[in-house]
Amino acid sequence: MKLSLDALLVLDAIDRKGSFAAAANELHRVPSAITYSMQKLEQDLNVALFDRSGHRARLTDAGELLLKEGRHLIDAAIMLEQRLRKHATGWESELRIALSDLIDFSALLPLIKAFDELQCATRLRFSTEVFGGTWDALVDNRADLVLGAPDDSPPASLMKRELGRIPYVFAVSPQHPLATQPEPLPEHIIRKHRAAVVGDTSRRLAPRTSAVLDGQDVLTVASMQEKVLLQSSGLATGFLPLPVVKPLQAEGQLVVKQTELVREPVRLYYAWKDPNPGKALSWWIERLSELKQPIFAMEPPC
Repeated sequence: MKLSLDALLVLDAIDRKGSFAAAANELHRVPSAITYSMQKLEQDLNVALFDRSGHRARLTDAGELLLKEGRHLIDAAIMLEQRLRKHATGWESELRIALSDLIDFSALLPLIKAFDELQCATRLRFSTEVFGGTWDALVDNRADLVLGAPDDSPPASLMKRELGRIPYVFAVSPQHPLATQPEPLPEHIIRKHRAAVVGDTSRRLAPRTSAVLDGQDVLTVASMQEKVLLQSSGLATGFLPLPVVKPLQAEGQLVVKQTELVREPVRLYYAWKDPNPGKALSWWIERLSELKQPIFAMEPPC
């Protein structure tokens, strides 16, 4: 490879300082070393980087291009050095956080801001999982931390702490046949109507479903947003998180119905796999334990 990071640093210094001599002073080198470095780079690349016809050498178009693109490499190298130094002190290079579709991402913004202020160089990567897919993300090493995992017998090797409980209600469109049925709705009546469910994103663990009656027709979708849309459009029925239903109920888009089938509030957890978490993961675990406000979805998905 004919292009070196050191040569790019020299080129960058010449441009910023305005001369070979000033660049030599900044880099603590003799001017002849700077001149030799640039001449060798031009020879190796077989490209003229400087126009030396005037009183002061100026970058050619090729030199400008190399400097512009080369600065991206310089910045990347600097960031890599910072991450390596932080990693050596216990900070992870990346923290992968998988969120249940029941988590309100906007509620995490203050935590993300506070984490940024640490300047620890750990990159955050968020993803979304559904139902048992949260536990599966840890087992399958797709995530280091999950938020909103349900209480349904997770693997014993995983660490977990409760985030809170979220109540569910049975909701249908005002135009759905069940909207006018007397309450509580018996199971044999509910079973006649299609239910909407969000597909479990598990890959290694067995996928799970909930609150679906034996023999009931099912329409499976990929997100809570789609499930809410189906039910508010009268195309399906099912249980939905109460915080999601409330605004739609107030707007007349959903009707809450009492059922003989009682669904208890669902406990949600944050969980991790590593028994000796790094500094970034430890920071998030600690901050989540101090939360005063719920981070469950309080508005209908949009």
